[in-house]
Amino acid sequence: MTDFFKLLARNRLALAGGIVLAAVVLLALVTPLLPLADPDVTDTSNRFRPVFSEGALLGTDHLGRDLLSRLLWGTRLSLAVGFAAAIAAATIGAAIGIIAGYYGGRTDNILMRGVDMLMAFPYILLALAIVAALGPGLFNALIAVATVNVPFFARNIRGITVGIANKEFVDAARLSGLSHTQIILSEILPNVIPVIVIAMSTTIGWMILETAGLSFLGLGSQPPQADLGSMLGEARSALISNPHTSIVPGVMILVIVMSINLLGDGVRDALDPHLKSGALSRPMAATRVARQSAAPKPAGNGLLEVRALESQFHVKNRVYRAVGGVDLYVEKGECLGIIGESGSGKSVTALSVMGLVASPPGVVTGGAAYYDGEDMIGAPYRRLRDMRGRNVAYIFQDPLATLHPLYRIGDQLVEAIRAHRTIGKAGGRAKAIELLKAVRIPNAEKRISDYPHEMSGGMRQRVGIAMALANDPDIIIADEPTTALDVTVQAQVLTILDDLRRSRGLAIVFITHDFGVVAQLCDRVAVMYAGRVVEEGRTADILETPRHPYTRRLMACVPELGGGKRRLEAIAGLPPVVDNLPKGCAFAERCLKAKGECRKGDIPLVSDGTRGVRCLFPESTSREAAE
Repeated sequence: MTDFFKLLARNRLALAGGIVLAAVVLLALVTPLLPLADPDVTDTSNRFRPVFSEGALLGTDHLGRDLLSRLLWGTRLSLAVGFAAAIAAATIGAAIGIIAGYYGGRTDNILMRGVDMLMAFPYILLALAIVAALGPGLFNALIAVATVNVPFFARNIRGITVGIANKEFVDAARLSGLSHTQIILSEILPNVIPVIVIAMSTTIGWMILETAGLSFLGLGSQPPQADLGSMLGEARSALISNPHTSIVPGVMILVIVMSINLLGDGVRDALDPHLKSGALSRPMAATRVARQSAAPKPAGNGLLEVRALESQFHVKNRVYRAVGGVDLYVEKGECLGIIGESGSGKSVTALSVMGLVASPPGVVTGGAAYYDGEDMIGAPYRRLRDMRGRNVAYIFQDPLATLHPLYRIGDQLVEAIRAHRTIGKAGGRAKAIELLKAVRIPNAEKRISDYPHEMSGGMRQRVGIAMALANDPDIIIADEPTTALDVTVQAQVLTILDDLRRSRGLAIVFITHDFGVVAQLCDRVAVMYAGRVVEEGRTADILETPRHPYTRRLMACVPELGGGKRRLEAIAGLPPVVDNLPKGCAFAERCLKAKGECRKGDIPLVSDGTRGVRCLFPESTSREAAE
């Protein structure tokens, strides 16, 4: 609950709406305690007194009744009816939606056809018909407003419930012997309550307006009882001669509805798990760069050279140092592997190079990434956009999430080409087919018209590779492209990448957590831990003689076939949280060789030109001897 209010407070408009609404509600609650005139007592000798008159702060109406008193009592009544109508509509609608969605079949058909009948009538006409049948009165207006809003809640909740009712945890509850009622109350309802709250927060303002509309027409509160709608209805005849009698209740309706709507938007953002991380914030087109010092000069080591790269995530008052000074390079035709546990900073490093880290909350705070001597980190957005795909391409981990589900594969490939050069329809189709054939998709002429969901995971990943190759880039960054694939398809994808590298002279940065992939594909490897490179060198050297204790322990976790019996290791503990990194070596708490010196100060990456290791007490024996 504390986190909810913190997220809500980050939205300034929602906070302002909440403060205003709280003030109005508080004023309505204390109205009986205030020294106000009787709102129903008439005094025709003092009719239409102006605002700020003595004894009548907001003036009087056509019968000489005090407008301030009637406004506060009317606000109290309008709020009560609006909230009551919202609760009634939400309760009945949610009950219908949950029952229909959970039971399905005939029950669903009967309930939803009844809801459809209500939705077939314009809601205002339906409300007028209900009040006409029941008779004028505020309670009858409440029933009408609640009734016409039941379908909104029923439809929304039914859609959510249908998805939840088929989940595995609901099946497990059935198998455990729980009754339907128990499942609905313990498994379904807790999952739909946030949706109900969001729907209420965004519709309660409309319910107050609908109630006021019925009262305005004389079908709601009856004289002498006042609510905001009836006050407007009574004042319409004096709108020109005495406008303050209409402005006073009109402004109060505006304030209430606006504050509820603003607060409702904030509640939606704070409760929606997809929006919790940044309510009302939108990512920039490129990662924000706020370097705290001048960018280091390139050393001329490779086609892509990363120097002292630092990336952070600023979330409220916490700073997550995801990348803490990374130095990497890859030459033309070379494959560099970046390996490490989840959370070690591999993907953030690659995304920072491309300017794809979401901002907010991400920001590059230091370093540079040089492509052929040009800094991509500091490049203007137009230049960075031109380099993306043309010079440096990216293969994402989950192609189903990155490919557009509503566009055909061929259209998306052609769009990737047209982003950088003009190409005709026929030429685009021919190029797309050529790309699909290059990544060994069979029957490319027909598969080009498929949607992403019509292809297997391996085929979608090949489409992702084809899209990266669309503009003949010099460098491809592959971010764990084989993680979700089975072993056979993984081997096929790796073979495709290796063949393309050799035939086209591509430089590949391959991010993975599998040493088997590194051994098969990569020429050099960099091992990352807690946002920093702890060891780097030729793949064969590191596989044969790992020098950093973390690298050795990581390799010991990999099972080997045909090597006889060997204990499968596991690294005890967890990686440190990057918003509170320890002094010295970040791996010290999990290292069996750690000493006092390891925890005192920064440990540099010591390199002899071919091997580099960030350790005061590196391993010196071969892997086999240690085991």
